[in-house]
Amino acid sequence: MADTFKILHCFRAPVGGLFRHVCDLATAQAAMGHEVGLICDASTGGGAAEKALSRVEPACALGITRVPMSRMIGLRDVGAYRATRRTALAGEGVDILHGHGAKGGAYARLATNALKRHRHEIRAVYTPHGGSLHYEPTTAAGRLFLRLERYLAPMTDGVIFESAYSRGLYEAKIGKPTCATQIVPNGLHPHEFYDLRLDTDPADFVFIGELRHLKGVDVYLQALAALHRWKMFKALVIGDGPDAKAFRRLARKLNLDKVVRFPGPMPARQAFARARCLVVPSRAESFPYIALEAAAAQLPMIASNVGGIPEIVMGSGMKLLEPGDVQTLHDRMVAFLEDPVPFIEQANALQAAVSNRYTVTGMAHGVVHFYRAVQS
Repeated sequence: MADTFKILHCFRAPVGGLFRHVCDLATAQAAMGHEVGLICDASTGGGAAEKALSRVEPACALGITRVPMSRMIGLRDVGAYRATRRTALAGEGVDILHGHGAKGGAYARLATNALKRHRHEIRAVYTPHGGSLHYEPTTAAGRLFLRLERYLAPMTDGVIFESAYSRGLYEAKIGKPTCATQIVPNGLHPHEFYDLRLDTDPADFVFIGELRHLKGVDVYLQALAALHRWKMFKALVIGDGPDAKAFRRLARKLNLDKVVRFPGPMPARQAFARARCLVVPSRAESFPYIALEAAAAQLPMIASNVGGIPEIVMGSGMKLLEPGDVQTLHDRMVAFLEDPVPFIEQANALQAAVSNRYTVTGMAHGVVHFYRAVQS
């Protein structure tokens, strides 16, 4: 068995936590001596994606390939699949084709399956990152995507989950995998653990992330509207996404124009310095980096009891909210405004717990160890 691997990471959108995970993993794997490449969508992410890809490019000995990839199922998928297969075959071919998310996982497994038929030694590893698992089997879209996941399962050599929650969700919605599986949590760099210094005159609350219904921004705004009747505060909604206009309209409808601002996307560290408390009101999550990064920065947090968040806050004493519960979120915000000290103490305890469990180095070694297991 070779000491090092040729690895191609396949994913659709160069945005959000999945993209950050791939960049961190690719850079760490390159530092370990592996040859790494990326393939992703050509049209998503804008200038921020270009900058991030330019930073990771020196680590990508196998290059960065960008081709059109559609968010939903369509004819463009045929070209993306063929491009993935060609890229995996370039040079002497890759050893590991690692698909991330629903689309990346589909392209990676279909391409690996085709290459195996031509006697190429290659393995398909899949990390769902939520993806198809966010869909409910009672909906038409859910039935379609989960059926496709079951179709692709026999083409999978190994599945890596970021959390025990994700593994349980996969087993409940798709079935128990017949291939090898491993839980390898996301990790942070040492420089991400620091004592946060707030900007002058910070806001009281901040949401940071993709502006879409799944993230519960409407729940956050409704709780702020209830709070606005009794308390003076300032709040931020930082990020962008498909539902951004709808959330701005909702804020106006709730008469929050003077207390809630939408400054657009910015790096997490910059966003953290702008407010005293992070609100994570998500309806669903996989293993959210924003909660992990806030924990490392000792930023007080009010979060939903979804996805891997309970695993992140384990040991801190932090109480989580049921998703969609406007009243409890409002009450927790009132409690923070009246006495932030317990929230600050929880944030300090959480930073200590996270620093021992979630590192990029540990994540990269865990993933590569799993590659060796699926190759044997």
